[in-house]
Amino acid sequence: MRYRKAPGYEVGAGYKYVSLGLTFAGGIILFMGLGYLLDRWIGTLPWFTLVGTILGAVLSFVSVYRRLLADEARHKAEQDAGSP
Repeated sequence: MRYRKAPGYEVGAGYKYVSLGLTFAGGIILFMGLGYLLDRWIGTLPWFTLVGTILGAVLSFVSVYRRLLADEARHKAEQDAGSP
């Protein structure tokens, strides 16, 4: 017997991908803002803003990538457990 998911499951599952996009954008904005504040404090505008933006993009990408790999592994494990 094949396991069936509840109606509307796909719609709810899509929200986790929206949260991944917001995580990515939020990480970039956070590090850019921290770099900007550091630039204003030290007086080196725009260097730390640029470094913060690049660092935020790289760290956000790695975070999203790792979460997607974990989600894919979990999905594969569920499929393997459900197949005879």
